Amino acid sequence: MKNDQRLAESFRDPSGFLFKRDGTLFRQVNRTYADNFNYLETSKLSKALSDAGLLIPHKIVEVEPADPDQAYKVLQPELLDFVSYPYEWSFSQWKDAALTTLDIQRIAFEHGMVLKDASAYNIQFHQGRPILIDTLSFEISKEGEPWIAYRQFCQHFLAPLALMSYSDIRLGQLLRVFIDGIPLDLASRLLPRRTWFNLNILSHLHVHALSQRHFANREISKTSVKRSVSSNAMFGLVDSLRRCVLKLSWNPSGTEWMDYYEDSSSYSEESMQHKEKLVQAFLIQVQPASVWDIGANTGRFSRLSSQQSIPTVAFDIDHGAVELNYLESKRNEETKLLPLVMDFTNPSSFIGWNLTERMSILGRGPVDMVLALALVHHLAISNNVPLGSLAHFFRGISQWLVIEFVPKEDRQVQRLLRFREDIFSSYTVEQFEETFAAYFRIHTRERIHQSQRMLYLMEALPFNDS
Repeated sequence: MKNDQRLAESFRDPSGFLFKRDGTLFRQVNRTYADNFNYLETSKLSKALSDAGLLIPHKIVEVEPADPDQAYKVLQPELLDFVSYPYEWSFSQWKDAALTTLDIQRIAFEHGMVLKDASAYNIQFHQGRPILIDTLSFEISKEGEPWIAYRQFCQHFLAPLALMSYSDIRLGQLLRVFIDGIPLDLASRLLPRRTWFNLNILSHLHVHALSQRHFANREISKTSVKRSVSSNAMFGLVDSLRRCVLKLSWNPSGTEWMDYYEDSSSYSEESMQHKEKLVQAFLIQVQPASVWDIGANTGRFSRLSSQQSIPTVAFDIDHGAVELNYLESKRNEETKLLPLVMDFTNPSSFIGWNLTERMSILGRGPVDMVLALALVHHLAISNNVPLGSLAHFFRGISQWLVIEFVPKEDRQVQRLLRFREDIFSSYTVEQFEETFAAYFRIHTRERIHQSQRMLYLMEALPFNDS
C-alpha cells in the first residue's frame, strides 16, 4: 500500500506537485505539462541550468505516481539541506536570488522557453548558492508575447529590495503579510520621493504601479490587440531589471549586535578560545547530522560545525550580523552554512492558504543539535521568557543542546538590567540547572576561562506524556 504525503505548499500549480513516499521526495509531472516538459528536456535547457548550478538536478524515475489519472512523469529531485523563505534572508541573499532568477530567464529565452512565474519562494540556497527548485516553472515561449512573470518578479524581488535599500531593512518582513509579493502601489508609496528620479525604479516600480491601478477596473475590449514584444525587447527588459537590482545596496554598519564578538567586554581572547575549544569537543563527541546555531551573530561558532561538513543554519535577529555572515560565506564559497534572519521570540510561523503554504521554523525541525551561545540571558531577561519555557522549547527542537549560561554578574546582563527593575530572582545558575535537568541530561558543565559564564552539553530526555 502506498504511503503518499502530498506537500501542501505545492497545490497551486496545475503542472504538477511534490509528494513524499516513505520519506523520499518526488515531483509528479502532470499530462497538462507534457509538451513543456518534453521541450525542457530535449532543448537541453534543463541540463544547461543544472550544469550551471541554477536549477536543482533531478532524475526521471519509474515509480507509481501519486495521482495516476493526471500523471505524465515522476521526477526525483536532489534534496535540500534546509528550506528557507525570502523574509528570512539577508539583503545580499535576496539580491543574489533576484539576479539568479534573471540569469535563468535569459538562458531560458535563449533556449526557446520562459519562466512562467518568478516567485522568490521557488529559489532556495543550496550548497551556499541560490538555485531554482521548481522544475515546472518553464513554458515554451510564444513569439511576440511579453514576459508574463514580470509583475511577479517586481513584487517578489525588486519591491522588497528597493524598500530595504532606500527605506528600512526591516521592510523585507512585509512578505510575511503579503505572501504573494509586496503590492507595487504600496511599495511606491513607501519609497522616498528621490526614487522617482531613478529611471529604473521609476519605470519598474512607480510607473508599473500606476499602470496596474489604471487598468485594474477597466474592461478589456475583445477587439483590443496585444502589443507584440520582440526578442530584443525581452532581453532588454531582463538587462534593465538586472542593472536596477545591481545598483541596489545596503550598508550593514551600525546594527545592534553585529560587533558582539569583537566587544572585549564580552570575552577575552583566552575565554573565546576556550569556548571554541569546548564547542569543538562537543561536536566531535556527538557528531550531529545537522546543527542550528540560534543567536549565531556573524557565524564564528556556526563554522565550527559547518567546516566539519555538517549542514548548519545560523540564525540571528540582527540583519547586519546575518548580512556579514552571508557575505563571508559567499566569499569563502562555503557550502554547508546557511545564515538566516530570525527572531525566536516571534519566529516564522505557518502562513498561507489553510496555514500550510509556508512552514513554521518548528515545522522544519527537529535538528540533531542546537547551539544556544550567549542567548539565554537575552530571552530570559530582555523578553521575560521563563527558564522552564526555554527548556521546553529547546527540548522540542533538538536532541542535543550546547547552551551557555551568563550570570547576573556578567557585564552584558548588567547592561540589560540597567534601565529596568531586576525581577529575576530565579535567574541563577542553580535554578537554571535544576530547570533544564527536567528536560535534559546534563553530560558536561564547564566554566569558560576568565569569565563567570558556564557552558553545558545536554541530551534530551524522553517526553513524559503523562
